[in-house]
Amino acid sequence: MSVGASPTRIDAPAKLTGAAEYPSDRIPANALWAMAVFTDQPHARLISLDLEAARAVEGVVAVFGSADVPVNEFGLTMADHPVFVGLEHTGRSHLPCDVSRWEADRLALVVAETPDAARAAAAAIEARWEPLPVLADIDQSLSSETMIHPENGEPSNAYYSLRIRKGDMDQGWADAEVVVESTYEFPYQEHAYLQPEAGMAYIDGEGRVTVEVAGQWTHEDQEQIAHALDLPAERVRVIYPAIGGAFGGREDISVQIVLGLAAMKLHERGIDRPVATVWSREESIVGHGKRHRGRITARWGARRDGRITAVSSTAWLDAGAYNFTSNKVLGNCHLHQAGPYEVPNAEIDSIAVYTNATPAGAFRGFGAPQAAFAAESQINKLAEALGVDPVEIRRINTLREGSVGITQTAMPEGVTMPEVIDRCAETAAEPASDGAAFSPFPSLPPDFSALRRGRGFACSFKNVGFSFGYPERCEAEIVLHGSQDSDEPERAELYHAGAEVGQGAHTALVQMAAEATGLPADRIVHRFSDTATSGDAGSASASRLTWMSGNAILGAAEEAEKAWRDGQRPAAGRFRFVPPPTEPLDPVDGHCVPNFSYGYVAQHVELTVDTGTGHIRVDRVVSAHDVGRAINPDLVVGQIEGAVIQAHGYALSEDLRSDGGRLQNMRLSTYLMPGIGDIPTTVDSVVLELADPLGPWGARGMAEMGMIPYAPAVTAALHDATGVWFDSFPLTPDRVLAGLRQAEG
Repeated sequence: MSVGASPTRIDAPAKLTGAAEYPSDRIPANALWAMAVFTDQPHARLISLDLEAARAVEGVVAVFGSADVPVNEFGLTMADHPVFVGLEHTGRSHLPCDVSRWEADRLALVVAETPDAARAAAAAIEARWEPLPVLADIDQSLSSETMIHPENGEPSNAYYSLRIRKGDMDQGWADAEVVVESTYEFPYQEHAYLQPEAGMAYIDGEGRVTVEVAGQWTHEDQEQIAHALDLPAERVRVIYPAIGGAFGGREDISVQIVLGLAAMKLHERGIDRPVATVWSREESIVGHGKRHRGRITARWGARRDGRITAVSSTAWLDAGAYNFTSNKVLGNCHLHQAGPYEVPNAEIDSIAVYTNATPAGAFRGFGAPQAAFAAESQINKLAEALGVDPVEIRRINTLREGSVGITQTAMPEGVTMPEVIDRCAETAAEPASDGAAFSPFPSLPPDFSALRRGRGFACSFKNVGFSFGYPERCEAEIVLHGSQDSDEPERAELYHAGAEVGQGAHTALVQMAAEATGLPADRIVHRFSDTATSGDAGSASASRLTWMSGNAILGAAEEAEKAWRDGQRPAAGRFRFVPPPTEPLDPVDGHCVPNFSYGYVAQHVELTVDTGTGHIRVDRVVSAHDVGRAINPDLVVGQIEGAVIQAHGYALSEDLRSDGGRLQNMRLSTYLMPGIGDIPTTVDSVVLELADPLGPWGARGMAEMGMIPYAPAVTAALHDATGVWFDSFPLTPDRVLAGLRQAEG
């Protein structure tokens, strides 16, 4: 049996020995070097641009700008972003390109013999700007008459909104015996993947513009490159080498289009050399999107018995200068503002707002962590006001099999939120760490009089796969090999475009292919992440890749076996898996079938806080997950622990500052991710295997779930320790200390 085992990852030897090739490792000696030149203007109109001095720098081969792009626009879900800001374009895009709306808008691409020559040419570019009002945050943007995207014809920078109207709100408030209301604020988070953006482009032997890059969805990259270069998709090839992390940040285009453009234009000039780029960490932090910052104002009511009667909630997300995936993230945030609970009466509004700040996009959890911070804090406050145990109030209200969700349709079969809550609570009751005293200063002993301990609980759910009517699909191909007279195949090839972003996906795909064909895993030859060899597998995001790919692999194996029985040698099976359809939100009341599958998670946190300094140590985390079926149990635990640690940084230390539309701390020395000495002392990963009726071998997606309820579990534990609620984070020592002193005052 391959499914359910934990073999060594297929990429482990290469990664352990250093033989794995990431994009920057594959750059050949004869490559030209490209440098993207940022505008460094959060909001300004370009008055003049002179590239000639840059072109005259010794070693410069070419300088490309807006006039060189066949279709000067791109965007994952909305083409609102110019490839280059400039004064000229071909006219095949209606998007105005003479305005920089973000400090990292691209002004030009310099291609040179060396990185030093490219930098010198970038410094020689002469641009004059007319400053425009910088709308640096949501409030400034909403109160301004300046439109960041006037081409949209909208009267406000609030450009995308969603609604839910369920039940009778007047009755809900009349039934409420306790009401709690708060406004919650949540920060940016930087993806900080191990390798910053890097890639290479060239024309391959079949005349295709070929881009080797780290990403999350080969075929979507192919589509966006082809659109901007005005080429048929088959004239563009995308290959993913080893990928140094992603977490959603590589869904949006970074270097793909400009590298492809350079290779194509140089080829037209008779220059056939690879063009490569490697961003610095500072360029990476400034130049790609973040987790959305924003706020949620929530008012919840409940009866004395703990039953929720009404939820009113409004979310505002700072989209930044361009949409990226804000409309999709907003949808997820919208859906999760009522939590994983049965809510009879609700009014929920969610709004995305353009600003001149850093664009925001996909990040592990995709809007759910922000919504869960508000929803789980609200139910914890209700529990306190009612004198009800935080776990018990969740048992009373949780979604369960047959429940009608917040969008007024039945939840997909296999709702296991009650079981996950119970298992988490049971595990949390078992003996754990002793919570030994600590000092925030290694050179000083603990101040025992200042230490307080607390416990907190939170839970959530998360869609598996794309939502709200998106045409979800995943393709796989399996080819069986063996002699003509053999009854059983001897080996198989698996062709699949899914991205291995560090999570172990390719190992799981091989395991599932082995299980589906009945062959040992070492007889599965795999061809991954190349648009020239595989059909569209969709993105490595939305906790979907294992779930979708497993179903596609099962279908491909069945087709290959039919061909084998028909006598074909080799026997190929190609299959495109399409899950049950979903529906977009009704614009009036939000009625829809939003998703076809969910994962479920609950977390318990124990912490110690030094009330004299504001420092927090998390002593124990219990993270309970229903994964349906663990395809690879070790990888499942790795995903849980990784999500908890990433959430730990989000909740406690990662404080990305923006002022006037400019990031202030774009280095890892000042953007503080947790190190090995900062992470929770103990993480108990609790894995339930309650089959998803639609999942392959019963599996559910689970990679995002551990990220979602952690921040509200931490703030609940901090409240338990100190009696003070914190409605914003990260909980850096200065903020904790200020909050405690304010409460004392």
